[in-house]
Amino acid sequence: MTGIVFDIKEFALGDGDGIRTTVFMKGCPLRCIWCHNPEGLSPSPELYFKEKACRGCGLCRTLCNHEECRPFGRCTRVCPDDLVTVVGKRWDSEALAKKLSEQADILNSLGGGITFSGGEPLFSADFVCDVASRLRGKTHLCIETSGFADAETFMRTACLFDLVIMDIKLADPDMHKRYTGVDNARILENARALSSSGIPHIFRTPLIPGITDTKENLYAISRIVGDDRIELLPYNTLAGTKYKSVGRTFTYTPENTGHVPDISFFKNAVLK
Repeated sequence: MTGIVFDIKEFALGDGDGIRTTVFMKGCPLRCIWCHNPEGLSPSPELYFKEKACRGCGLCRTLCNHEECRPFGRCTRVCPDDLVTVVGKRWDSEALAKKLSEQADILNSLGGGITFSGGEPLFSADFVCDVASRLRGKTHLCIETSGFADAETFMRTACLFDLVIMDIKLADPDMHKRYTGVDNARILENARALSSSGIPHIFRTPLIPGITDTKENLYAISRIVGDDRIELLPYNTLAGTKYKSVGRTFTYTPENTGHVPDISFFKNAVLK
């Protein structure tokens, strides 16, 4: 079984306890306008071009015989400054599990483990489940997810992990559809199932100025999560910097970034 990974970040912090290796799966069904990983949206490998630093030598436009370059019309090996690359590598599940298991001892000694993120790991659920099944018992396993999947896929995946970190971005279905491109009915259904499942979990809400950090939204989310732990994440001010490199346009303009959200509604909130 194969899946496409756009990054494997070693010695990562913030993706679960301790120091971890985070595997970023490529492909996501959501289109959050504030997304800070645009290279994770498409499920296919794509060209990543750091145009701003380009000296205009034209070498990458020269025809080459490299198989991996043909879909992109550019040579990805020749740039003297390494500005032209392909983001997204196809992995065999057995090979990826072997690579990750070799890191288990050092990750365990650092109180960490392995985290699957994205993109959206549930978008590649079969692959992620296969890799996680091969790693179970070797190190702590965590998944970071939007929760957007059918109930069966969500629970069979969640059951393989020692910790599930799940986003609840917006409580209102119309606003959720407007700002993420999808309805939140599946997400809220899966959040309820996770809350009562006994699987260790943390909910997360990114604090997007003027969208998710409003009093109305945070109050509504507090009613959803109840006594469960929730982490509130500050807006990533560098969110738009990578869009041009993958041929996308960043459309969100943050407003009122100095706003201090009211988190008093939550019983177990952590402001990251």
